[in-house]
Parts: sequence; C-alpha cells; structure tokens
Amino acid sequence: MTRKQSRHKPNPATGKRRAKTPAIETGELRIIGGDWRSRRLTFPAVGGVRPTPSRVRETLFNWLMAALPGARCLDLFAGSGVLGLEALSRGARETQFVDHTRALCDALKANLGLLKSDGGKVICQDVTTFLSHPAETPYDILLMDPPFRQDWLTRLLPLIAGNGWVTQGSWVYIEHESELASVAVPENWSLHRERIAGQVCYRLYRVGQ
Repeated sequence: MTRKQSRHKPNPATGKRRAKTPAIETGELRIIGGDWRSRRLTFPAVGGVRPTPSRVRETLFNWLMAALPGARCLDLFAGSGVLGLEALSRGARETQFVDHTRALCDALKANLGLLKSDGGKVICQDVTTFLSHPAETPYDILLMDPPFRQDWLTRLLPLIAGNGWVTQGSWVYIEHESELASVAVPENWSLHRERIAGQVCYRLYRVGQ
C-alpha cells in the first residue's frame, strides 16, 4: 500500500519532521447599525472571547442613541471590539479599546484598518493595570464586558470612579452573569436601564454628582 507523502518538512538541524502548528479558530461579528452597518469582520476565537449578542447591542445603542454623536468611549475587555466598533459606527468621535490578549488586539487594529477608521486606538494591557492610574480626561461612555464569575466588578468599579475615568454625566455600561443579583456601584451612579437576556444581565448607569 502506498503511503501518502507527509507535508511536514524535516527540520534541517535535527532531521525530524516539524509538528504542524494548530490553526487558530476564527469568529465573526457583524456591525448592526450606523455607517458600517452589515459589515462583517473576523477575529481570533481565543481567550474565551464572547462578543455581545446582536439583540443586546441593539437595545444598548438605542438607550445611548442621543449620547453617541461626538462621544469619547472607553471599551474595557474589548475582545472582538464589537461594542466600541458599534459606537464608532454610530457617531462616536473616538473609542479606546483595552484588552490584554495580543492576538485580539492585533486583529482589532487590522479591522480598524479595514474600516478606514482613525477614531479607534487599541491598547494591549491588563485592564487592572490600565485603570490603576489617574485618567488624563474622563470618558463620556464607558463600556465593560468582563469575563463572568471572576469578581471583576468588585475590583474595577472603585478604580473607575476613584481615578477619574468617568465624570458627572458619563454613561457606564456593564455586562455580567444573570445570577448576580446586584452590583455594588459608586453612590453617585444611578441605574438608568436594565435587561436580562439568557445568562447575561446588562445595565446602563448614569454618573451624577
């Protein structure tokens, strides 16, 4: 019986065949509103990334419709970047994306290039490290979709409030697991809207005095 020829070439130094590098799976997102409506983009399916579902985004950006034109946005745990991209598509002046996974950051930079956008900036850094220093300027809209069941909100909300990342009139959007009954937010944040979709609870807060 004839054996199929291996596609793995020998390593010249050892004479052994190189192991095939596993292919990284890709995910796909679709922007659902604004200038880039219906644009489809890909991203590496690494780090447990889970883009916010379309129906949740539709509701969120209906809530934020009046606040988006010209807004400065901060997208924490950006992952695929779908929230920040949706904001830019709908009129935000700029979005700063923060995520610690290099492959996701590289893909997000590439997608901003495909969209010919100069309003997005990608920072590849741990979110806690990023928030641990005072903000130069507060953001109008902060979007945060951290990994579930890891107590991120308890650790990060005090940093967001204490280091000036938001100010009076800012909007703060949070996604978390639906079984989490309440979120300990700063006293001057008021709950504006709240919905549950399956295992996801999503809330929009307004920062007051």
